[in-house]
Amino acid sequence: MPRNSGAGYGCPHGDPSMLDSRETPQESRQDMTVGTTQEKLKTSSLTDRQPLSEESLNHALKLSVPEKVNNAQWDAPEEALWTTQADGRVRLRIDPSCPQLPYTVHQMFYEALDKYGDFSALGFKCQDKWEHISYSQYYLLARRAAKGFLKLGLERAHSVAILGFNSPEWFFSAVGTVFAGGIVTGIYTTSSPEACQYIAYDCCANVIVVDTQKQLEKILKVWKQLPHLKAVVIYKEPPPHKMANVYTMEEFMELGNEVPEEALDAIIDTQQPNQCCVLVYTSGTTGNPKGVMLSQDNITWTARYGSQAGDIRPAEVQQEVVVSYLPLSHIAAQIYDLWTGIQWGAQVCFAEPDALKGSLVNTLREVEPTSHMGVPRVWEKIMERIQEVAAQSGFIRRKMLLWAMSVTLEQNLTCPGSDLKPFTTRLADYLVLAKVRQALGFAKCQKNFYGAAPMTAETQHFFLGLNIRLYAGYGLSETSGPHFMSSPCNYRLYSSGKLVPGCRVKLVNQDTEGIGEICLWGRTIFMGYLNMEDKTCEAIDEEGWLHTGDAGRLDADGFLYITGRLKELIITAGGENVPPVPIEEAVKMELPIISNAMLIGDQRKFLSMLLTLKCTLDPDTSDPTDNLTEQAVEFCQRVGSRATTVSEIVGKDEAVYQAIEEGIRRVNMNAAARPYHIQKWAILERDFSISGGELGPTMKLKRLTVLDKYKDIIDSFYQEQKM
Repeated sequence: MPRNSGAGYGCPHGDPSMLDSRETPQESRQDMTVGTTQEKLKTSSLTDRQPLSEESLNHALKLSVPEKVNNAQWDAPEEALWTTQADGRVRLRIDPSCPQLPYTVHQMFYEALDKYGDFSALGFKCQDKWEHISYSQYYLLARRAAKGFLKLGLERAHSVAILGFNSPEWFFSAVGTVFAGGIVTGIYTTSSPEACQYIAYDCCANVIVVDTQKQLEKILKVWKQLPHLKAVVIYKEPPPHKMANVYTMEEFMELGNEVPEEALDAIIDTQQPNQCCVLVYTSGTTGNPKGVMLSQDNITWTARYGSQAGDIRPAEVQQEVVVSYLPLSHIAAQIYDLWTGIQWGAQVCFAEPDALKGSLVNTLREVEPTSHMGVPRVWEKIMERIQEVAAQSGFIRRKMLLWAMSVTLEQNLTCPGSDLKPFTTRLADYLVLAKVRQALGFAKCQKNFYGAAPMTAETQHFFLGLNIRLYAGYGLSETSGPHFMSSPCNYRLYSSGKLVPGCRVKLVNQDTEGIGEICLWGRTIFMGYLNMEDKTCEAIDEEGWLHTGDAGRLDADGFLYITGRLKELIITAGGENVPPVPIEEAVKMELPIISNAMLIGDQRKFLSMLLTLKCTLDPDTSDPTDNLTEQAVEFCQRVGSRATTVSEIVGKDEAVYQAIEEGIRRVNMNAAARPYHIQKWAILERDFSISGGELGPTMKLKRLTVLDKYKDIIDSFYQEQKM
C-alpha cells in the first residue's frame, strides 16, 4: 500500500486546509517577474518582464491569509446528492474511513504555495531551451488571469472554455477561472466549429481561450450563435488583424491590473467545496456530449487521494516530473497533470503540439519523467516503434533484445511481486533493457499508468518484457478520474487495481461468474450532468450510487477486472450474451497483423467481425497510410506473402487471408461454446482513426459509428445466411 508517513499522506481527521499562519515569502519570491503572452513567458524564465513590486506581491499573498481559512466554516446544508444547475450545490459523500473535511481549489493551491513556492512548477521549451515557472509565479499568473476574466465580464457559474494544446497558459487560465468563480471547460482541439458551438453554448461560456488562429477561426464562425460569449483570448500567436473583443494574452493580463486584489479575494472567500468548478464533456459516442459537473471537492479530494493511491509522491519527499501531452479536456489528463500537480508540487513539462505524431519520445528523453500516463494506443505506438527499430537492427542486436525480453517477461509473469531477480534477469536488464528504457526516456520513470480504454494482453506482456509495469486505473469523467488505482505496491496483471481509500463499489445483477454492473459511491462522484436531469437520474440512483454501465468482477483481494460495457454486450438472436472485448483481444493476440477487431452479432444469428491491418501513420496528420508496419510485413513474410501495403492484401492476398482464417479458427477452438464462434469476417481497406470517425479523442472505439459506416459490409455477412 502507499506509505502513510511523510507530509500529505494518510487520512487525517483534521482539516488539511486549516493552514498555519505563515510568513511573507522570501526576498527571492518578491523579486520574481510575471510574463503574459506565450512569447513573453518563454524568455529567460520571465526575468525580463517588469517585476511585480514587493508591495504588490505581499499584498496579493496577504489577502489570502490562512486566518481567513481558519475562521471560515464550511456551510453545507444541502440534502440533494446531485444537481443539474451550474450554480447548484450538493451534499458530499463523506466516508468515515477517510473523513477529510472539504476544501477549495484556492485552499489547495495556497497550501502548496507554502510548501512548494520555490519549486519548479511548469516547464516549457523555448528555442531549444527548457524554461521554468515556479509555484509562486504560477499562483500569481493564475490570480492575474482571474482578474482578467473578471474584467472581461466572467459571471459566477459561467464558463471559460479553453481550446488549445497543453501549455502554461492552459494551466493558469484554468486555475484563474476557478479563482474568479467561473467553471473551466476544456474543448478538444480536434473539435469542429459546430462541436465547439454546442459546448460553448451549453456551458454559457463568457470567455473562450484559444491557442492559434486555426482555433480562433472556429469560434469566429459560430460566435453569432453564442449569446453569452463576451471575449476571446488568443495566446500562441496574435490574431491576423485587430478585432473587437479579441485579445492577445498580454492584453488580457494587463486588463487584470485594473481589478483590485480585494475584489478577487472577496470572490475567493465566498467559494464552497460543494460548488461546480470544472465541466468535462463526454465524447458523445451515444448522442450529444454531456457536461459532467465536478465540484471543488471532487477536484481537491481526487487530486489528493486518487493520486496517493497511485503512489504519487509529495515534492518534499521526491518531486514528481511528468510530461503533459494528452488532451486536458479529458478528465484523466486534467486530474493527473493539472490538479494533482498542484496538490503534490509536481514539475509538469509540456510536450510539443505534435507529440502524438512522433515528438513525444524526444520530450521524454529530455525531461526524463518519474511518472508517465498514456492511453493504450500511445503505449501501442511506442511498442510498434520499438518493434520497427528492432526489425531493422542487426541479427545479434535483435537476438539480444529478444533474449532479454523473453527472460524478463518469464520472471515478471511467474514471480510478479519478487524483488529478488535471478542473475540472468539482472544481466539482461543491465546489458539490454536499461538502454532501451533510457532511449525511450523512461530511465527514471518509476510509475507508468494507463486508462480510458482496455489494454491488450499483448501490449502488457511486451512492456513487462522491458521491465516496465503498466499500472491501470479505472474511472470515468463522472468519477473525477480514478476510483480504482494500481501502483507499485498494489498491482495485479490485467486488473484495474483496488479501490481508492474512502471510495465504495458494488456489483449489481451478477451472473454465475460474479460479473455484474459496476456501481460506485464516494467523494469522486460528480454533481450531475449540466441541464440534463433525465440523464442524471439514469446515472445516479436514489441512494447516490453511480451506475457506470461497465461490467466487471472483483477477486477475493478486491482487485477489479473490467469485462466490457453493458451497452456493448452482444445479445444474439439465440439469446446468448456475448461480451465482445475478450474475443476481440484474443484475435489481436493470435494475429499480430491485426490493428483493430470489432465483433458484431447483436440480434443476429451468429457472430462476425470487422478487421483492420497494422499500418504506419502519416507524420503530419496521424491518419493511417496504406503502408504496413514492420510487424505486419514480418507477419506477411512468415505466411508466404510479399505484401507491404494494405491495398495489396485486401481482397487479393490468399496467403494472408488463409493465415487470418487459421488464426480465427484457433480463437474459436478456445471459445466457451459454439455461439461464441466467429463465423464470418472482413478486412477493411483503412484502419480506424479519429478523422475517420471510428475512434474518439482518447482512441476509444465508437461502435455505433462503425456499425453505421460499414453497414453494407456487415449486412453482406448475413444476407447469404438468409438465402
